[in-house]
Amino acid sequence: MTNEELWNAAMGEIELSISKANFITWFKNTSILSNTDGHVVIGVPNGFAKEWLENKYNLYISRALRNIQSDIKNVSCAITTNQERLFKKQPIDAAIPPKNTFLPEKRAEISQENNLNSRYIFENFVVGSSNELAKAACFAVSQNLGRVYNPLFIYGGVGLGKTHLLQSIGNEVLKKDPKRRVKYMTSERFTNDLINSIKNQKIDSFKEYYQAIDLLIIDDIQFLSGKEKTQEEFFHIFNYLYQLNKQVVLSSDRPPKAIPTLEERLKSRFEGGMIADVSRPDFEVRLAILRKKANEEALNIDNEALEFIASNITANIRELEGALNRVSVSAQITNRDTISLDFVTTLLSDLISSGKKKGITHKHIIRIVSEFFDISPEDLVIRGRKKEVVKPRQIAMFLMRSELKYSYPGIGEKLGGRDHTTAIHAFEKITKELEIDKKLSEDIACLRERLYAIS
Repeated sequence: MTNEELWNAAMGEIELSISKANFITWFKNTSILSNTDGHVVIGVPNGFAKEWLENKYNLYISRALRNIQSDIKNVSCAITTNQERLFKKQPIDAAIPPKNTFLPEKRAEISQENNLNSRYIFENFVVGSSNELAKAACFAVSQNLGRVYNPLFIYGGVGLGKTHLLQSIGNEVLKKDPKRRVKYMTSERFTNDLINSIKNQKIDSFKEYYQAIDLLIIDDIQFLSGKEKTQEEFFHIFNYLYQLNKQVVLSSDRPPKAIPTLEERLKSRFEGGMIADVSRPDFEVRLAILRKKANEEALNIDNEALEFIASNITANIRELEGALNRVSVSAQITNRDTISLDFVTTLLSDLISSGKKKGITHKHIIRIVSEFFDISPEDLVIRGRKKEVVKPRQIAMFLMRSELKYSYPGIGEKLGGRDHTTAIHAFEKITKELEIDKKLSEDIACLRERLYAIS
């Protein structure tokens, strides 16, 4: 099998695992540059794609490649120019390789032992009012492991920098003392490890391994929800580490009390330490992030263009960086020396639009709201006044109005044939509460992020 055939087969599998928009954005113009002794190097068009494929999609790529070729050990990425990608498609003897077409970049090393990405450090984390407390708490933990804020619980919506902060703790600890045993992992990975240990009758080894850790970092802890056996084992490991003053750091998309079907004893443990939130970045932070990324990529982009992106892409940092990546790639393809405001405005016109233009419907809102509040879609729609359903239904009405621009009679019709005055009341009520209720604002922000993540 040639490298091209291997990559095409792998991409066919990856495409089934992620959204179409993400697949097009991050896997366009990629190819396998080399496949030697189990190490595969993927050619990517720019630094943004390199970062995302190595940090966000590494597991998807490795799994897809190994399903096709079992001896593959690891995967890395390297930046190539358009010219080199064209050359690699030619027969080997068709031409002499053009000079200076391969642009090597120092790879962000991801440790196989602790899963930490060396890029995620406190020094390159952009701080603002939306994340100042969380950053300060994380840094304090890194300087006083197990003695302050134990456990530390960071929560916030998708793509707001939680993973960066969590991994910064681990990297800072190891910088001070390389002998420390640090482990970063997602709750999904923890669950899989537990299942495998039970399957292979190695549960005692599993427990011993985790109990020897000095700093345990679990990302997306909300996915333990509903997994009773996993919660039980994690509870015992948590208690053991806590009693020995070992540090535990956790993250979630919501505070502990809002995680459904999570055992009360775990909620109690999580709430017993420090809880800090990471909210949506304000304009100044968004602009600072864009400037930092533009400098790293050596983009010659007008300040007005950066301000336009920062003003209109507000959901999260990933979407912000994705927009800048799209601008960067398009500028390379069209050979633009300077990226102007007009160019950016035209290019991002389809991104900066309402949910209605993105193909989102009321069905998406009903599904996401019902999942978020752990109720059935039927309860959200039927004509009833269960106390636990009233607020979620009002939020669904609010989102249909604010994101899809549905008419009030249309909203009432989609939610059980209710009168339009009910929809008006719901929209106005949620709008007023958003001004004073921080938790409601966080919930709405999280729902919006989930809504636009499906497009």
